[in-house]
Amino acid sequence: MAIFNVKPIHYPESSNKFFLKLIEIFNELYKLLLNPRFYFGAMVLVAGIQLNFVSQTYLHNYMQEGKTLPVLSDLILDNLPYWDVDYLYDIFSLVSLFTFFTWVIHMREYRKVPYFLILCGIFHIVRGVFIVLTPFGNPPMFDGTQGMFNGFSKYELGVYPSGHTGIAYMYFILAKHKHYRVVLLMSVLVIIAALFLSRGHYSIDILSGVFFAFAIKAYGDKYFAQYFFKADSDENI
Repeated sequence: MAIFNVKPIHYPESSNKFFLKLIEIFNELYKLLLNPRFYFGAMVLVAGIQLNFVSQTYLHNYMQEGKTLPVLSDLILDNLPYWDVDYLYDIFSLVSLFTFFTWVIHMREYRKVPYFLILCGIFHIVRGVFIVLTPFGNPPMFDGTQGMFNGFSKYELGVYPSGHTGIAYMYFILAKHKHYRVVLLMSVLVIIAALFLSRGHYSIDILSGVFFAFAIKAYGDKYFAQYFFKADSDENI
């Protein structure tokens, strides 16, 4: 009787590692989708974004009634040239979002996603409240964002603090990888420069966006992180 020697098929070791990594990533994503904190953080973020739209609509209707919002003088803006580069702060807001999203995937920081969502949501909620508490008109010479972006919203009203600056800076202080942080910091600086030059915000709005983001992150690390990372509360968030 003939005996046939069938050799087993050996897959390259690199392929095995790739498939194992994919399985690990899908398992982590699955755990994220089962985490109720993920949905809570998402709801907070959506609520904050929606509140900003509601606040801007309120300011629009306020002006439609014939009322006016005060236009302020600004020491920095008064001494800068005007360049119509408002599209840059929207473009680099998307760059910072894409960079932060890529960092989360590359470094597999899925466990921290609910925490990231709630911090960004809190920032949007705070901004949505502040822009109507003491409403200011847009700086002189601001003509609205042109082109496809149009400020991400129907009405470009409400200036304090700057949402573009604050959220981009929030991404910067949350990311922990050096190369990603460099890109995020450059995006923040371009956004700030474009806002100054195009008169998108007063200087106090831009600087306050940075301080608000830092304060919310620090407050969250002290009081919220323990509820999001009970299993490893000793880790430096």
